Amino acid sequence: MFDFVFMIQGRVTIKDIARELSISPSTVSRALKDHPDISQETKRKVKELAGKLNYIPDPIALSLKSRKSKIIGVIVPEIVHYFFSSVISGIEDIAYSSGYNVMFCQSAETYEREIQNVETLLSSRVEGILASVSKYTINFDHFRKVIESGIPLVFYDRVCIELETDRVVVDDYQGAFNATEHLINEGCRNIFLLSTTDYLEIGKERKKGFIDAMCKNGQKIREEQILKCDTIADARDIIPELFSLANPPDGIFAVNDLTAAETMIIAKEHGIKIPEDLAIVGFTNGQIAQLTDPRLSSVEQFGFNIGREAVKMLIKRLETVPNDYPVETKVIETKLIVKGSSRRAEG
Repeated sequence: MFDFVFMIQGRVTIKDIARELSISPSTVSRALKDHPDISQETKRKVKELAGKLNYIPDPIALSLKSRKSKIIGVIVPEIVHYFFSSVISGIEDIAYSSGYNVMFCQSAETYEREIQNVETLLSSRVEGILASVSKYTINFDHFRKVIESGIPLVFYDRVCIELETDRVVVDDYQGAFNATEHLINEGCRNIFLLSTTDYLEIGKERKKGFIDAMCKNGQKIREEQILKCDTIADARDIIPELFSLANPPDGIFAVNDLTAAETMIIAKEHGIKIPEDLAIVGFTNGQIAQLTDPRLSSVEQFGFNIGREAVKMLIKRLETVPNDYPVETKVIETKLIVKGSSRRAEG
């Protein structure tokens, strides 16, 4: 009978199996790898005992031996955000099937936490990093450190254009342009943009798409029509004031679905009918867009595809020798999904 006392003392190792079978650790290692020099009977005994003891190879030990950790680090601004959770699913879909493990860090939309995330991933010996920057990051020295360390870095969605790296983005400009033009075509003549910080490229591109769509369709833009309002708290502070204006908005394009959905709730509280009095379009087309009443029109970002493309781009860097080819940018097309919150015209 085997002595299982050591099992409660920690992780089962090759040395534990070797001691129980009175053979050398190297014999156990070769048996587990089906080495031809090891007899079938020894292989059987080793594998049988390894199964009984729930032996699991130590990934750190393996990485030290191979000098490859097979771990990809991922920095996410908000894990609970539907868009980023869908990106994570896309990353995992490709990473695990390609033999890589994934280590996630959340910046919680803070610059300081993002720096800590980078330090954590570097100290954990990740082979590469996928990152989406926080909305308040304006200094990118921590990411520059990643590049200088020789570790491949791929930005996704929220990217840094200051650094020469691979990146995967959605066509934020076209998505915003289409959403704004849709509101104009539905009869809106006083459209407001609920924007995000200009630190983010996505904010700049969506604002540009909004402005160009307004100009193309002969709509004048007043300064008050573009507001920094990208959270539920912002909406609670800002939206009620809009309804008290002499010329309140009859259309709103919000840079994310959460802000759009909260705007719908506030509008109803003020007796405003949607979409008759106020047409609203968001950006993400996540679960929130399916739960509002009426359902929220939104720009589909295809987060799952972004995650898949980003990790494929990173793995290509990791497995292509040499990997000194020019940096690449992959653009994922968006799609406006029109639903009840903005559809006024028939058909």
